[in-house]
Amino acid sequence: MGGWREQLRELDSGGPWFAPWRLVGNQVAASLAAGAPLHEALNAHAATNLQFVAAQELPQGMAYEQYIFETARCPTRENLHDFFNGLCWLQFPLAKKRLNELQADEIARAGVGGVRGPVRDAITVFDENGALLDAPSALWQALLARDWPRIFIDLRPLWAQARVIVFGHALLEKLVRPRKDITAHVWRFACPSGSMAEVDRWLAGQLTAGSLAAKPFAPLPVMGVPGWNAENEDLSFYDDALVFRPAGRETSRT
Repeated sequence: MGGWREQLRELDSGGPWFAPWRLVGNQVAASLAAGAPLHEALNAHAATNLQFVAAQELPQGMAYEQYIFETARCPTRENLHDFFNGLCWLQFPLAKKRLNELQADEIARAGVGGVRGPVRDAITVFDENGALLDAPSALWQALLARDWPRIFIDLRPLWAQARVIVFGHALLEKLVRPRKDITAHVWRFACPSGSMAEVDRWLAGQLTAGSLAAKPFAPLPVMGVPGWNAENEDLSFYDDALVFRPAGRETSRT
């Protein structure tokens, strides 16, 4: 494998954020190594009614989301971004389908247009850069306040009770080459600890136009999560105000 496919090695050598993705990711990567194009490699491991197709199957002028909704076919380019998008469809078929339905509903209501609107904006943010956080209430409240010393220093022992699951495929792509300022849009969840399938069923039930329009996300610089970056064991890691910015100021780059 060459080019972007070489980066798939990070599924094994990368951080704990890839733990839930390694099995399915390595299965697809094995098909790629055998010479399959990405859409065929994904289809070989798909357990849903969605079919992955080459990117050129998308008719000119048709919205990507609308095409998936109407045909149950997902146009797929040969790149790392669409590799992770495909993995997300394999791991979260119910949640991804629900997001696509909501996108189609919004397109039917308001058209594609130059402005997405609050629901489509929230769908895009979560689909691309979202993560789920199951954490004690004290951690979540400190996160909403962007009280970074409290989150990562005072309440550091509580992270042993927390669970972070990356959902966004662009976020997964960025984590192949992690940097300090990568920031996820996290949604608090109370799904019982269990399989990704259980999380998928729970999440699909939470995804509504109303819940998304309410912007239920909070910014989390994920390299600050204890155990995700050895450098944050030195607590001066959190002194970087360009990354760990207080409420009321623009958060760090995604």
